Amino acid sequence: MDVPVPPPLLLLTASEPPATPSPSPLPFGQGDTAELVQNALDRFADVNWWVTVFAPVAIKVVVIVVAAVVFRFLLVRGVERLVARRVDKQLTEAKETASSEAHRVIKAERSAQRATTLGALFRSIITIIVYTMATLVVMGELGFNLGPLIAGAGIVGVALGFGAQSLVADFLSGIFILMEDQYGVGDVVDVGDATGTVEDVQLRVTKIRGVDGVLWFVRNGEIMRVGNKSQDWSRTVLDIGIGYGADIKKAKEIMVEVGRAMDTDPEYGELVLETPEVWGVEDLGADSVVIRMVVKTKPGAQWTASRVMRERIKAAFDDAGIEIPFAQRTVWVRDGDKPAGVGGGDDAAGT
Repeated sequence: MDVPVPPPLLLLTASEPPATPSPSPLPFGQGDTAELVQNALDRFADVNWWVTVFAPVAIKVVVIVVAAVVFRFLLVRGVERLVARRVDKQLTEAKETASSEAHRVIKAERSAQRATTLGALFRSIITIIVYTMATLVVMGELGFNLGPLIAGAGIVGVALGFGAQSLVADFLSGIFILMEDQYGVGDVVDVGDATGTVEDVQLRVTKIRGVDGVLWFVRNGEIMRVGNKSQDWSRTVLDIGIGYGADIKKAKEIMVEVGRAMDTDPEYGELVLETPEVWGVEDLGADSVVIRMVVKTKPGAQWTASRVMRERIKAAFDDAGIEIPFAQRTVWVRDGDKPAGVGGGDDAAGT
C-alpha cells in the first residue's frame, strides 16, 4: 500500500530585510525633486521635527560658524602680531642707524614693507582655507552628500594640475618673488626682454614701465633671472677720458674735489650715500686716458647723480685747461683713380 508523501514543507527562515538608506534628518536627502519637496513640506509642518531635529542641527551649524570665525580671528591676529613685531624691529633699527649708513636705513624700510605685504597675503590664505573647511562641514551637517562634491573637486584639481601648469607656476613664482624680496614697486629691473620701473607686483604678473613709456606685463613664471638696479643702494660708474698730454694727477685731484662738492651739495647731496671715489686710470685708449670714478647713491638715483657729475667735471676740466679729447683719425685723400700713397707723389695726405 502506497503511503502518500506529503508535499515538501516550505521552510521559512528569518532574514534581514534589505538595507534601505536611512532618511536624512533634514529635507536635503537623496531622491527626485518632487519627493524632496514633499518631504520638506511634511517636516516643516511637524512641530516635533523642529524641536528634535532642526534645533540640534541649527545649534551645530551656529557652533561651527562661530568656531570658524574665532579660529580665523586668532590665526590672523597671530600673523598681524608677527608682522607688526617685524615691522617695528626694522623701523627701530632704521631710526637708530647712523646717517653714514643710509643704505641700511633703506634696506630696513624695504624689509618692513615686504613684511606688511606678506602678512596681507597670509591673511588671505588663512581666510580662504578656514571658511572653505567650515562651509564643507556645515553642508555635511545639513544633509548634503559631500562625496560627489569632493570627488569633483579632486578631478578639477587634477585637471588644473595638468592643464594650468603655467598658471600654477606663475602663482608660485609670485609668492617666492615676494618672500625673497627680489624686487618691489619702484625698483628698476632688467628681466630680459623688459627693462624699466616696476609699477605693480601681483601673484601672477609683474607690471614694468619702460623708459619709453611702454607698460610690460611679464608673467612671473617666465622670469628666469632678475637684475635689480635699485635695491638697497645703487652705484654709477663714470669713465672720464683726458688727453695723453694732460696731467693725470691734477685731473684726479679735480675729480676728487668735484666729488666732495657733490657730497655736500644742498640740492644733490641727499642722493649720494658716500663720498665719491676716484679709482684711477682704467684704460689707455686710442684717443684718451680713461680715469674711473664711482658714486654710491640711493636706489634709482644713479642716473641723476651721473648726469650732474659729468656736467660738473666738464666745467672743472675746462677751468683747469684739461682737455677731454675727441676721437682722432687719419684720413687719406685719393686723387682720381691712382691709389693713395702710390708713386711717391702728393696724392695722399695724412691728417
